[in-house]
Amino acid sequence: MIAAGEVVQRPASVVKELMENAVDAGASQVDVVISDSGRTLIQVIDNGCGMSPSDAVLCFERHATSKISTPADLENILTYGFRGEALASIAAVAQVTLRTRRPDDDTATQVVIDGEAGVKTSSVSAPSGSNFAVRNLFYNTPARRKFLKSDNVEFKHIIEEFTRVAIPRPEVGFSLTHNGKEVLVLRKAKSLKFRIQDVIGRNVVGDVVDVSADTSVVKISGFAGRPESARKTLGNQYFFVGGRFFRSPYLHKAVMKAYEEFIPEGFTPTYFIFLDVDPHSVDVNIHPTKTEIKFEDDNLIFQVLYASVRETLGRNSIAASIEFDRDAAVDFPQRGQGFDEYKGVQQPPVPDFDPSYNPFLTDTPKQSGGSSPAPYRSGGLSARSGDYGQLFQNAVQEQDAIVVQGRFVVTRSASGLMIVNIRRAWERILYERTLKALADNEHVTQTALFPVTVNVGMQEKLLLESNAGLLSSLGFDISPEGPDSVSVGGVPEGYSCESGQVERMIGDLLLILSDSGSALQEVMQQKTAAKFAMLGAVNAQVPDSPASVHHLLDMLFACDNAEFTSNGRRIVSVLGVDEIEKRFN
Repeated sequence: MIAAGEVVQRPASVVKELMENAVDAGASQVDVVISDSGRTLIQVIDNGCGMSPSDAVLCFERHATSKISTPADLENILTYGFRGEALASIAAVAQVTLRTRRPDDDTATQVVIDGEAGVKTSSVSAPSGSNFAVRNLFYNTPARRKFLKSDNVEFKHIIEEFTRVAIPRPEVGFSLTHNGKEVLVLRKAKSLKFRIQDVIGRNVVGDVVDVSADTSVVKISGFAGRPESARKTLGNQYFFVGGRFFRSPYLHKAVMKAYEEFIPEGFTPTYFIFLDVDPHSVDVNIHPTKTEIKFEDDNLIFQVLYASVRETLGRNSIAASIEFDRDAAVDFPQRGQGFDEYKGVQQPPVPDFDPSYNPFLTDTPKQSGGSSPAPYRSGGLSARSGDYGQLFQNAVQEQDAIVVQGRFVVTRSASGLMIVNIRRAWERILYERTLKALADNEHVTQTALFPVTVNVGMQEKLLLESNAGLLSSLGFDISPEGPDSVSVGGVPEGYSCESGQVERMIGDLLLILSDSGSALQEVMQQKTAAKFAMLGAVNAQVPDSPASVHHLLDMLFACDNAEFTSNGRRIVSVLGVDEIEKRFN
C-alpha cells in the first residue's frame, strides 16, 4: 500500500528506529547502549508492552507491523513507526538478538538472527519489555561499512537522533551510554521546557520565550529564541508534529520571516516548534526515514506560524533590547554638552612668565618677581639633541598608523597610503598559525586571568570532549565542569579572553566541530584552519594602541601571503598619490 524504502544508512538510523519502537510500545524508560559509535554494538532496552513469541519472530519480516490493521489506518497515523521495514532492514545488515516479554508472560522469547545461520528462537529469563542488541553493523556489506565517517561524526549523528526522540517525550526517561560511559541521563521531566533544559542546556532555555496559537487547522506551541541569541549558522532548530521530528524548509522560512528586522541578515534563531494537527490532514509517509511530511494546507500553517512567532516577539518587547554587531568597532566615550559643568572642570592656572627671557643667552634678565634661572651651558643643547631627536622619531613611528572605526588600519607606504582590513588581517595570521599548529602540534595559549565557565548542554559538552586533542593542539584550554558546562582557562594567542567573547567563541567552536565533512588529511587541515581563523578573526581584539597596531602589522607581513585571506579576499589595499590627487580635482 505504501512505497517503502531503505532506512539503515548509518548507526544513527538504527538508534532512531529502535527508540521510536520503544516509545510506541508505551515504555516509560528507554536505555541506549553504544559501543564504537555503533559499529560494534547498538542496544536499546525498554520496559514497554513487549511481544508474544510469534510476534517476536514475525516482526523481522518485510512489511510486518502491529501498528496498522487496515489501509484506512494509514490516514490516521498516531505512532512513530508503521512501515514494517525497519527491523527487516536492520536484520539484513547486522547480527541481531531480541529478548522480549509481555508483563503477563512467565518467560521471555529470544530471537537470534545471524545471516546464513538463519533465525533461532528460545525461551529465556528477562524482564518485561524488549531488548534489541544489534552487533557488527554492515558486517556483510563491507563497502557500506567502509564509507562510515569517523567515530566522532557517527556518534554525533547518534546524539542528534537520540535528542530528537527524547525532547518531545518528557514523560519518558532516557539514557545513553557510549563505551561504558554514561553520556546522557534524562529523568522524567515536568514539562517540555525542563526536558529541553536537560538535553540542550540551561543557557538555551534562558534565551527563549513561549510561542502559542490555537486555530481550527493547527495548534502551535513551543519556544522561540530571543533575537540577541541568534547565531550565524544553523543550530537548535526543531519542528515536531504529533511528537515526531521533521524538517521543513518552507516552515523555516515562516519563522525567519517573523524575525525580519529583529536579527541581522545571515543569523538564525533557536526555536522548538510543536504542531498539533488532525492526523487526516498530514502525510508522514513521503520519506523513508519519515523526517519530511506534507500538510494538507501548508500555506495556512505557514501564516499561523508566522503570526504566532511575530506576535510573541512583539509581546515580549524584544525589539527594543536588540543591539546589532557592528564589526567589533571600538566605542570611545564622547562628552556631552553639559559635561564640563557637571564635572566642574576648571582650566589650569596661567603661570607667571617673563616674555623677554632667552635661554640661549649667557646673561639673562631676572624673571619678574623671581630669582635668576639657571644659566645656559655651552654645548648643553647639542649634547641632548640626539635624545630629543630619538624621542621625536619614535613618536612619528608610533603615530604613523591609525585605526579607523575599529575596522581598518591606515598607514604610509612608499607610493601613498596603505589600508589594512583588521579582521581579514587576523584571519590570515590565525590561518597560518593554525596550519602550523595542526602540522607541528605547536601552539601558543593565552591564559585567562580567571577561567570562564560556559554552559553548553550535555550534547555539546560531549562534542567538545571528543575533540579535546584537536582543541588542545590549537591552543584552547577547555576542560569539563559539571554535567553540562565547560571551563575555558585559555585561548589561542590573538583571541579575546573577555567573558562575553569567550561564550560566543565556544558557540562558534561547536558549530565548526559539528561539521561532518571529510577529506584528505592535508585538505581537511586547510579547511579546519580556515574555519578556526575566521572564528578567531571575529573574536580578535581590535588594536587599541600604537604598539598593538604595529604588532598586528608585523605579524601580518611575516605571513607567507599578506595580501589575501585563505578564501581569496583582499587584506591590503594601497591608495597611490596619483589617485589621492584625483580626488581633489
